[in-house]
Amino acid sequence: MADFFRKLFGSNKAKETVEKPRQMDAATTAPLTDQQIHSIIASQTPKYEMKQLIASVGQSVGKQRDHNEDSVLALTSTISGSSENVPFGLYIVADGMGGHQFGEVASNAAARMIGGNITKKFHPYLYKLPTQSLQESLQEVMEESIMEAHQYIQREAPGSGTTVTAALVLGQQMTLGHVGDSRAYAVYPDGRIEPLTRDHSLVKRLEELGHLSGDEVDNFPHRNVLIKAVGQGDALEADIFTVPFPQPGYLMICSDGLWGVINEKDIVRIINEAPNLHRACQSMVEAANAAGGPDNITVILAQLVG
Repeated sequence: MADFFRKLFGSNKAKETVEKPRQMDAATTAPLTDQQIHSIIASQTPKYEMKQLIASVGQSVGKQRDHNEDSVLALTSTISGSSENVPFGLYIVADGMGGHQFGEVASNAAARMIGGNITKKFHPYLYKLPTQSLQESLQEVMEESIMEAHQYIQREAPGSGTTVTAALVLGQQMTLGHVGDSRAYAVYPDGRIEPLTRDHSLVKRLEELGHLSGDEVDNFPHRNVLIKAVGQGDALEADIFTVPFPQPGYLMICSDGLWGVINEKDIVRIINEAPNLHRACQSMVEAANAAGGPDNITVILAQLVG
């Protein structure tokens, strides 16, 4: 141990002399021009030697609500060493509904229970040396977690409910669980935006049956009526599926307080023009509030780099 500290700090023998301070160089400085600064920044594009997830979150109560019924969970982890690293991410948006603040209870319970159940399943594989492999598929883990939240809300907050859109990212794949009308999107740098989820709403169902045109959908008076929600109904069937993570591109999960107010073209523009994910999330929230902020606003933006 003594040898270690000697190597770290040098000899433990007291110095017998004191070094004289060096004379300051007679150098002069000059401010860089805008062109020089731009060229330096442009030449320092981040390079990632390993795959990793980065993510950010934005949220607001909006301009017309007095409390927040949206809940959000964003968990990103990277462990790398002698073996290949596997990025892990868990992202959940839940938008509650129900009187007497039960919407807040439902959405918070859903985000916490789904997040807690999934992280409990994966804890041994992320932070310990596992002795056996996971017995369930990723889709089974997601479905079981949503069903536990569904049953809890029915017991503890009867009459309330919540949307849930959750993404479990493992490596370059993501498993999504979806109930209600919060949404997940794949957003690409070339301007494309693709919905990954299908709304479980009355207006969407009427559109699918051909009873409403595109213009009628936008002006439908009951756009917020859901035909499926976590905590409501005896039998809940969530949409569960696995797709590749968008590369290059972004995963975006948001409540209808965002997608119902800002059109997809503006969402893509804001994301692609932002200098980073945090600024993109904040700009989308600000845009929704500038458009009236009729509902709570929540957005998660995640990117796989490297």
